[in-house]
Amino acid sequence: MEQYIMKGGNPLVGEVYISGAKNAALGILAASIMTDEDVVIDNLPDVRDINVLLEAIAEIGASVERIDRHTVKINASGIKEVSVDDEFIRKIRASYYFIGALLGKYKSAEVPLPGGCNIGSRPIDQHLKGFRALGAKVEIVKGSVVAHAIDLVGSHIYLDVVSVGATINIMMAAALAEGQTILENVAKEPHVVDVANFLNSMGANIKGAGTDVIRIRGVSRLHGTEYSVIPDQIEAGTFMCAAAATRGDVMVRNVIPKHLEAISAKLAEIGCEVIEFDDAVRVVGKPRQRSTNIKTLPYPGFPTDMQPQMAVTLALAEGTSMVTESIFENRFKYVDELARMGGNIKVEGNVAVIDGVPGFTGAQVEAPDLRAGAALVIAGLAAEGYTVVDEIGYIQRGYESFEEKLQSLGAMIEKVDSDREARKFQLRVG
Repeated sequence: MEQYIMKGGNPLVGEVYISGAKNAALGILAASIMTDEDVVIDNLPDVRDINVLLEAIAEIGASVERIDRHTVKINASGIKEVSVDDEFIRKIRASYYFIGALLGKYKSAEVPLPGGCNIGSRPIDQHLKGFRALGAKVEIVKGSVVAHAIDLVGSHIYLDVVSVGATINIMMAAALAEGQTILENVAKEPHVVDVANFLNSMGANIKGAGTDVIRIRGVSRLHGTEYSVIPDQIEAGTFMCAAAATRGDVMVRNVIPKHLEAISAKLAEIGCEVIEFDDAVRVVGKPRQRSTNIKTLPYPGFPTDMQPQMAVTLALAEGTSMVTESIFENRFKYVDELARMGGNIKVEGNVAVIDGVPGFTGAQVEAPDLRAGAALVIAGLAAEGYTVVDEIGYIQRGYESFEEKLQSLGAMIEKVDSDREARKFQLRVG
């Protein structure tokens, strides 16, 4: 069973290069099957979710050629199957993007209901509402979404809740529908904009991505393209919090600073030095950092995917902080794990009240999901003594070369899969 073992207490210092955005890449890869021509995508992160999705694309008949670790060429002209295999899909939530892509291109799709991290209920009713508004008949049969349409026709669709997944899914289907679709109350996240830009590079006509209203004029076909995925704002934010929590000094490179403004603002509020460059952000942690309050909100608000990492940082700040989670109801499962390390956090409903402590002590903890797992690694790097994080498969779903990047910043961390390897690590680092 793979785990991370680390010896904390070292400030992280140096520079780190951020990989492509997992959440953007998942939507872009699904959309790549909407043309019969070659599509080349680069700056793909080499993480488990991406590799599972590529396997699923190959499984339905598309040709998938890995040009290098971060570049793939896809040709979907060989797709004969609009039914996606269960085996891949239960592993990742973003599998539902196949519904919009297949429905748009083939007017038919059969996709099992998705899996992913268990951080609360993430219904897909808004996705289905959108597909039905475009003229598809949609049913859930034996755990799969089955959608068919004779023709997709543009429509005016208002989302009841802001949903990244629904925005991207409906946008894909509408790109090949007849006439105009107006999507209101949509998600404005950077990865929504990236998927829209990708579809436009294939010949789609999508305007307004990144605002509240997206207008899509359907086209009859899409063509091949070459496209580079945006940098991952959540990976960047994770390293920014790691710099703050360990009182380090890290230059986070290959980022779009505008995407990080909510995170930068909070780190500056607690007393860190945050310096923005054209494509980098430098975070300098300070010996004394203060409390603040955070509420997770859709972009451009503070991202829910950064809530656990920021909570760990605040757990080492002076004073009392409050973190309100307004997106997912099950996102505080790391709190019990952090308590083993000396964290003082009380959860009441969707609010965590954090009383800062002077330091953590190492312990054996378990990653409950992807972002909470990364947060527990940050806690271990800031703690005194040894910390072991179990269930790191979650972390590997979304962070490329996580331990190698941390090692390059001076972290004493290693991936091990036996007690013997763990003991060897302890003997080596002393």
